[in-house]
Amino acid sequence: MPVDVSWIPGDSDLLVTVVAGLVVLGGVGAALVGKTRKAPPREAPPARDDAPVAAPPAPTEAPEAPAQATVESPEAVDHRFGRLRGRVGTGLGQSLLAIFRRGGLSQDDWDELEETLLMADVGAAATDELMADLKARLKAAPDGDPRELLRAALLDVVDPALDRSLALGEAGDGALHSAIVVGVNGVGKTTTVGKLARVLVAEDRSVVLGAADTFRAAAADQLETWGSRVGVPVVRSHQDGADPASVAFEAADRARAEQAEVLLVDTAGRLQNKQGLMDELGKIVRVVSKVAPPSEVLLVLDATTGQNGLTQARVFGQVAPLTGIVLTKLDGTAKGGIVLAVQRELGVPVKFVGLGEGADDLAPFDAAGFVDSLLGE
Repeated sequence: MPVDVSWIPGDSDLLVTVVAGLVVLGGVGAALVGKTRKAPPREAPPARDDAPVAAPPAPTEAPEAPAQATVESPEAVDHRFGRLRGRVGTGLGQSLLAIFRRGGLSQDDWDELEETLLMADVGAAATDELMADLKARLKAAPDGDPRELLRAALLDVVDPALDRSLALGEAGDGALHSAIVVGVNGVGKTTTVGKLARVLVAEDRSVVLGAADTFRAAAADQLETWGSRVGVPVVRSHQDGADPASVAFEAADRARAEQAEVLLVDTAGRLQNKQGLMDELGKIVRVVSKVAPPSEVLLVLDATTGQNGLTQARVFGQVAPLTGIVLTKLDGTAKGGIVLAVQRELGVPVKFVGLGEGADDLAPFDAAGFVDSLLGE
């Protein structure tokens, strides 16, 4: 509506302009105030009885179950040594043949032969025996083939007639047979127990493993890994330093309850205190014997340690009634003579040899095959 400004003295046009400006500014301010105010929330309309019901959310897919670990089928043992024979790491046979091929051996040649045998870890007693045998053969057949004469002499020392089978009964005989595996730490003892389990599984034997080396935290874990690969249960303690004999007894008891055919017990290998070692192993043998007297006590030796291995063999021979030797790492820098020495020293046969790092590179020892590999045949 028009504003009456006639009562105001002065320039009426100026006054009109001022008033109009105030009106405009007032309108802008009101608009700004309106923008800062939030509109009150609108209430949702009341639900209708005939309104459609919303569908429930689609169920999410359940996560897939983790894939079961594949159980491996170990290689049959019959031809393992033949497959691995070329890996025997030794130059003993070739050195001996080089001496024999000279013909008409002088005293210097015999001295060199003796030194070669000693350097190859054959040991003093076995060297004397082999030297005497070679001299007798050369005297009886001076024109004989040196290779054949040497092969025959070596075979006599290795002795193919020794029973190298594991005395663990026959598959399906319904009895529980036990074996205790001994040896110092670092020779591959726990790995050997795992590989022996594979040998037995390949023969369709049911096996239980006892992780009685409770002084090495990784030993039981390592054995569990080996067992899981071929579906073999492992009895262990989850407490470091637990009583090894109690673990061995629990393993024997489980093997009996599950009607297993073979129990393999891994043991500690501390040589720092020989008396303590003897007491510990003796206790394990006693408690296992309450369930199944051990028919095998296998000593694991590192073939690369040479005469140190013989020292270990003597100690363990005093601790337990050894029935067989397992030589590991015969494919490395081993000189081969340790096979002759350890049998001569202990009077027990080498039953298995490790000829590689593969899971199935543990093979039953073949005396004739070993001698032939020494001679490069």
